[in-house]
Amino acid sequence: MQFEKVLIANRGEIALRIHRACREMGIRTVAVHSTADNDAMHVRLADEAVCIGPPSAKESYLNKAAILSAATITGADAIHPGYGFLSENADFAEMVEDHGFTFIGPTPEHIRMMGDKITAKQAALSVGLPCVPGSEGAIVSEEHALSTAADIGYPVLIKATAGGGGKGMKVARNADELREAWSMARNEAQAAFGNPDVYMEKYLQKPRHIEMQILADNFGNVVHLGERDCSLQRRHQKVLEEAPSPALNAQQREQIGRTASQAIHKLGYRNAGTIEFLFEDGHFYFIEMNTRLQVEHPITEGITGIDLVREQIRIAQGAPLGYTQDDVKFQGHAIECRVNAEDPETFIPSPGRIGDYHAPGGLGVRVDSALYAGYRIPPNYDSMIAKLIVTGNTRNEALMRLKRALGEYVIGGVKTTLPLHLRLIQEQDFVNGDYDIHWLEKLVAGKN
Repeated sequence: MQFEKVLIANRGEIALRIHRACREMGIRTVAVHSTADNDAMHVRLADEAVCIGPPSAKESYLNKAAILSAATITGADAIHPGYGFLSENADFAEMVEDHGFTFIGPTPEHIRMMGDKITAKQAALSVGLPCVPGSEGAIVSEEHALSTAADIGYPVLIKATAGGGGKGMKVARNADELREAWSMARNEAQAAFGNPDVYMEKYLQKPRHIEMQILADNFGNVVHLGERDCSLQRRHQKVLEEAPSPALNAQQREQIGRTASQAIHKLGYRNAGTIEFLFEDGHFYFIEMNTRLQVEHPITEGITGIDLVREQIRIAQGAPLGYTQDDVKFQGHAIECRVNAEDPETFIPSPGRIGDYHAPGGLGVRVDSALYAGYRIPPNYDSMIAKLIVTGNTRNEALMRLKRALGEYVIGGVKTTLPLHLRLIQEQDFVNGDYDIHWLEKLVAGKN
């Protein structure tokens, strides 16, 4: 089966990224957009564009009926959800298939399984993935929380079962803090996800955030494309990622890659997916699986030469992977900076019109962005406006190239986090590769 037309159910840089992959495969594209994105780059470049609603994401990019209607009237064969919005919505994936379109992603069953943290953990344990010690299910009462914490040992972490992005997540270092954390996490979870259920895990003190990129076809073939280190985070949001991780040795890398691939094979999973772990003192602990393309996928492409979006589309068309794990070659080092339209010190969003704009270039420099001079960044969506990706033969070469590229990057008219990236890549701890998931938070707070 060869797709002739793909509808891109997203916006911004990822919509443009998907469009480019489709264009290189000879596939026509349909851009859906809100009225706030009338002048967006993906809307300008797509073969067809359909306005699906007003600026509010709920009435546009989260409007399942409008997206399906757009696919119907344009005669699309398939829908690519990108990341965010409806990309991990099992009901949407089901509706796409029920209406005769192909969903470029995993099955609704796997999305649903991994979308709930408790069922995801149960699935992970069933296929041999190591997990952080924690509750077997949801914490149903304050007494239940206290008894579970006593078994696990403080500090503990309360997390929303349907959560993400740090919402519904609280740390408790003793019983008094736990009483407050349990209540606050439930309230946050209810407000953010419409589901107050929370569970508990042991809180690791200085872990790295390591994730494994997986590709699986419809014929039982699975490969991993190496790990990414996503430990530079602020408020549980990733800021900078690199591949491979400076924290792993060759034996640990081989071990976790093999373990992740075997788990995915046992699950019968298809398409692209990412298994996320916390890594501390030589041990890996499963935390979640993302059943979609990741924001940071370009650094994996940088060290493997494999186009992940193209592979997603090929798998959705029913094609086999066409290569084995032994065929996957890792070369060099890659780093990605997420550039947000935010004040680099207060992190207050800074939407507005782009003035001067100049993207860096040169060998080993890639910019994924939908920005252009005169473009107005709407205030209605996530503040990430660009991704700067560099590759080098070594980590040090990549760092030097990144420093040069950040110095070249000009985004006028709005405040951005470019100065923050310039600062953090010159911090000695980062240069040494000696950081954990709490390091950036402490740096921003002036505690390093």
